[in-house]
Amino acid sequence: MDIVDCILADHARQRQYFAALDQAQDDPDVLGKVFARLKNFLEAHAEAEERFFYPTLLKKGEGATDSDSAAETTDDAIDDHNKIAEAAEAAMREKPGSDAWWTCVDKCNEQNSKHLSEEERQGLTDFRRRVPLETRVKLGLQYLAFEAKHENSYDRTEKEPDAYIAANS
Repeated sequence: MDIVDCILADHARQRQYFAALDQAQDDPDVLGKVFARLKNFLEAHAEAEERFFYPTLLKKGEGATDSDSAAETTDDAIDDHNKIAEAAEAAMREKPGSDAWWTCVDKCNEQNSKHLSEEERQGLTDFRRRVPLETRVKLGLQYLAFEAKHENSYDRTEKEPDAYIAANS
């Protein structure tokens, strides 16, 4: 399984979770459970990308579409992951369904949507163009195994983008 396809499938699932929240807006119990699952999924997804996708992008990528370099793409992605996690954590401190909770969830959704569109346009394009399919498949299997291991619980550690890039270039 190509890691690019794995990431795109995860993106579709994230969009579905956010849509489910809108559909369950009158049921705080469902909102809390679905968002807790979404938060865990977002954290495991970000960590899987940071372990298996971005290190290879930094080594092989050159930048694609409106990104000047793989380092620029990666810096922005790590920063996005941090902002998504911060918004999700803030939502977890609020009562599901409350105005404060929706404010945090909406911020998480906005940050995530921004990240998905940039990653699909920049990082994934660069990866498809420059990383051989055999490597993408190997990374995809590692990515899937990591996510499977952490399906029910994962707490990602926030990363400083410049330090991450220095350590993985």
